[in-house]
Amino acid sequence: MRLLAGLRDADRSLTKQAASRIPPAVGKVLSGVEETAESTKLWCGAAAAMACLGGWPGRRAAVTGVAALVVAQLVSNGLCKQVADRPRPPKEWFPHDEVDDRPDSSSFPSGHTAAAVAFTAAVIPTWPAAGALCAVPAAMVAVERVQSGAHYPSDVAAGAAIGLASAWLTRRAPYLILRRRL
Repeated sequence: MRLLAGLRDADRSLTKQAASRIPPAVGKVLSGVEETAESTKLWCGAAAAMACLGGWPGRRAAVTGVAALVVAQLVSNGLCKQVADRPRPPKEWFPHDEVDDRPDSSSFPSGHTAAAVAFTAAVIPTWPAAGALCAVPAAMVAVERVQSGAHYPSDVAAGAAIGLASAWLTRRAPYLILRRRL
């Protein structure tokens, strides 16, 4: 119980700090990146660019990244949000009007973060330079989800964990299946 109380207190404190300490101009940039990432548009666009410009490694990175993103979306939005019914952070914690444009679904976990991290983490081993480029908007999406009032930091952390697990599973699944058949 003490651990949960500590997590709630940390969530409250970090959320309020992100909402009030991030300058409005930075908040607008974060919002622009998040809007681009909405419905996985940013990641699908990155995958298309990788597939067109990167030769075989680019195509492999694109396929792996999109596959990991799909797994992360299924786990975060299709499963976890259906099980967890966590309300969004209270509107009064936010000194800006972005808080009025939030989804009605469960706050836990952050599906945007899960998708961003899954795509990026799956791309990095195949094409490190492209993965490093993807890491910048992925981090911006994660910060924006807290700053805008859509999620608590623990929602974002859970989304990141789902994204990492999805990337690992997507990259390892073919080897695990082959090993099992042999």
